[in-house]
Amino acid sequence: MIVLAVLLFVNAAFNEIVWPRFYTRVASDPRARDAEGKATTFLKVHAVLIALALVIALVSVIAGVVALAGAL
Repeated sequence: MIVLAVLLFVNAAFNEIVWPRFYTRVASDPRARDAEGKATTFLKVHAVLIALALVIALVSVIAGVVALAGAL
């Protein structure tokens, strides 16, 4: 159970570190906004994917805590 918890915490840390930084790159990409300044599908799709990754990170933390609690 401890190995599972560690794996889940590593997954959560990876998602929390990588994806927000990736969003800043996507948001500054010329494809993110049209000529009127409105968000394009490119930006919207990436925002949804990044949000899902962050939700998975939260679920991983919760599951890691549960795994640790089961190991004790």
